[in-house]
Amino acid sequence: MTGHTSATPAGTDTTAGQSPRPLDGITVISLEHAIAAPFCTRQLADMGARVIKVERPGSGDFARNYDERTRGLASHFVWTNRSKESLTLDLKQPPAQDILHSLLEDADVLVQNLAPGASARLGLSFEQLHERYPRLIVCDISGYGETGPYQDKKAYDLLIQSESGFLSVTGSPEQPAKAGCSIADIAAGMYAYTAILNALLLRQRTRSGSRVEVSMLESMVEWMGYPLYYAFDGAPPPIRAGAAHASIYPYGPFPVGDGSTIMLGLQNEREWASFCAQVLQQPALAQDPRFARNALRTENRDALRTLIVAVFADMDIGTVEDRLTAAGIAHARVNDMHDVWAHPQLQARDRWREVGSPAGALPALLPPGDNSAFAPRMDPIPALGEQTDDILRALGYDDAAIEALRQQGTV
Repeated sequence: MTGHTSATPAGTDTTAGQSPRPLDGITVISLEHAIAAPFCTRQLADMGARVIKVERPGSGDFARNYDERTRGLASHFVWTNRSKESLTLDLKQPPAQDILHSLLEDADVLVQNLAPGASARLGLSFEQLHERYPRLIVCDISGYGETGPYQDKKAYDLLIQSESGFLSVTGSPEQPAKAGCSIADIAAGMYAYTAILNALLLRQRTRSGSRVEVSMLESMVEWMGYPLYYAFDGAPPPIRAGAAHASIYPYGPFPVGDGSTIMLGLQNEREWASFCAQVLQQPALAQDPRFARNALRTENRDALRTLIVAVFADMDIGTVEDRLTAAGIAHARVNDMHDVWAHPQLQARDRWREVGSPAGALPALLPPGDNSAFAPRMDPIPALGEQTDDILRALGYDDAAIEALRQQGTV
């Protein structure tokens, strides 16, 4: 090693020829695995931040091995790790700690979702870092938070869906069901992302870094606000209604005669009358005392469902959609993943791009929230340790020193 420098590795500047992005010039170091922290830092990378993902030598982020569904790569990893640099470090070795601290000298944000207490044992708590790097923002993501009786419990997405009450209101009356994607991780990742943006704005005013703490449980409980207040003060909670709405009807999936499914969404009495007259072509049904208002329709949902299914049984989905459109009734098709890849709205709005990966070019959805002033960053998904040598060279390590680090398992 010939001395520390803050030079950026060659090939990592993606802003040439681009309009400035809001996080250009921001450097994020992330000790991350699985979903919550990687999803957070991918949002930061989309907005221009340089994200250095620190991974274990040899194995890396364990999400790399969840499956091999995306041309041999793991689907979760492809989704959450584009536009990052992968640096391998065994943080239990002192030389790796030296490398990490060299990076932190010029970093703006440290993100970590290690096991409970692990960052403190590595000397990376906010209290330990703030004195040394007063402008550094430290974001700690955990399952339950770093205090309280659950602080040391392991937390996975399904477990948080359960603890937060989500499973109690999701599924059929007979059986609860988890969400089909990692919503607890997504919730925590997005709250971490927005909290980091807030911390960056605050630093512009105070010139001081701050700590961001996000728990998966608190993120999910925030999302549970409607059922919590619905069950306020001991009231019965919302029923589990499958894909239907627990307290509005008809609102949910209905079979159609051609074997497909249509999703309905009626919101008010005007729409109910229009639905009866134009879709069911039974205008008198709007005055049926069993269905005269939403609370009664919800109470008598089984009888109403039988009537609707009987009408739809004689139509194909195109005819049902035409009637619903003419009546001004909100509706949607129940798409599978193949339908979504080919969704005509996404195609018409040109929402798909290609990003590089160790398996070649892969499609990637543009991040939501278009801004007229800049294009989001859409750079490759890194192989394990792909940028290690470049990062070390930029810190002043020569080839012999890098090879020595590799031989001793530091990188």
